[in-house]
Amino acid sequence: QVQLVESGGGLVQPGGSLRLTCTASGSIFRVNGMGWYRQAPGKERELVARINTDARIIYADSLKGRFTISVDNAENTVYLQMNSLKPEDTAVYYCNAQRGGINFWGKGTLVTVSS
Repeated sequence: QVQLVESGGGLVQPGGSLRLTCTASGSIFRVNGMGWYRQAPGKERELVARINTDARIIYADSLKGRFTISVDNAENTVYLQMNSLKPEDTAVYYCNAQRGGINFWGKGTLVTVSS
């Protein structure tokens, strides 16, 4: 099992920034990718960004340039820096890890962008 714990969500004004943190623990030896997804009210969960063990990074096209994913392998932690936030970025953000074709999820952290 892989346990994922997110933090860093909260209320931010439009144009502001937040950094989300996800720390992984458990059987992470063969994790082959980690990333962030989000789910807005009434919508399906969607990819935000992910990074694979070969360091290849994938972003949702609509978020390129505003969001940046990074990883600290020594700390088993993945970050999501979010800049120039918009009200439509409001969602629950979930950390994801994949191992052997199985998806593991954190409980999510709520990001609310509002004035």
